[in-house]
Amino acid sequence: MDITELLLNWYSENKRLLPWRESDNPYHIWISEIILQQTRVEQGLAYYHRFVDAFPDVFALAAAPAEKVLRLWQGLGYYSRARNLHQAANQIVSDHNGKLPDNYKDWINIKGVGSYTAAAIASICFNEPIPALDGNVMRILTRLFAVDQPVNKSATKKLLYDLTMEIIPQDKPGDFNQAMMDFGSMVCKPARPLCASCVLSHTCHAFQSDTVYKYPRKEPKKPVRKRFFHYFFFFYPARDNEMRFFVQKRTGNDIWKNMYELPLLETKEPINRENLLNDPWWKANRIDSTNLLLNGQVLEMKHLLTHQRIFASFYQIRVDGVTKNRLAKQHLSVNLHEFETLAKPALIERYIKQMNV
Repeated sequence: MDITELLLNWYSENKRLLPWRESDNPYHIWISEIILQQTRVEQGLAYYHRFVDAFPDVFALAAAPAEKVLRLWQGLGYYSRARNLHQAANQIVSDHNGKLPDNYKDWINIKGVGSYTAAAIASICFNEPIPALDGNVMRILTRLFAVDQPVNKSATKKLLYDLTMEIIPQDKPGDFNQAMMDFGSMVCKPARPLCASCVLSHTCHAFQSDTVYKYPRKEPKKPVRKRFFHYFFFFYPARDNEMRFFVQKRTGNDIWKNMYELPLLETKEPINRENLLNDPWWKANRIDSTNLLLNGQVLEMKHLLTHQRIFASFYQIRVDGVTKNRLAKQHLSVNLHEFETLAKPALIERYIKQMNV
């Protein structure tokens, strides 16, 4: 048997039972593929169920407030995926009358949909024979064919695409692409691949030459950027001794866009308390820092992103009436219950759960 037949036979006996595989509804496949970008299936399952329950079709997703979409996405990270998903739903409703595309060419023009996702949807839902190349699939291919070129180079991806076009079946492209996804996750794993029980080992160049761990080859990663965040939990008692505090919405093209956080001062390097209180940030916000008193200990946290490492310091500061009024001109005042309903980075949520006011 050839590679394709062996792989499809393996898939028929070992495929993962996943809710979006119970139908060929392109909406469900689309939602699942966006969620599973940079996310393990085990983690993504709960989010998938929440999303399709809250937004059962593209019209419901398009009509939802952006903040609700972000709130349901909270904890998954890579929040641009959620923003793009929401924008894409509006694009499909406005430009396609709510009809989801039925081919690769049209899917690739939808906001946030790359070549892998477009190929997955087109092959699974519409039987279009086009390879879906993600990290799992490219790892299998580089080992099978001993492709000793960096997989993060466009020329290598083109080579792997061409190799896959030679083996993808015209009648079952969706099953083939899903088989490759599962095989890469369950057998041809990054570490400790199950070569001894692999149905493709006899035709795998890497296994036959005992060089499995040589593949896939990648170019060196970008250096990790260090960032120093100083968050201020400015709080004050309101009616019935209810505690309220100030938050702000992130804007621009930085991380966590459109999510809520505490007022933030970012510095280029670690800074001591004296220099922190003398920073021009206070004057820009018209706050007299000389009268501020820290409430309790400064809490330090680290937060890791793909190419960034955030060193966050959290300061609890009870504010007087003058400072409260000045903060209110630029920030949103909330209580803990109100803040719970807002979309926020996991870092901020971790702090709120640990704080002691």
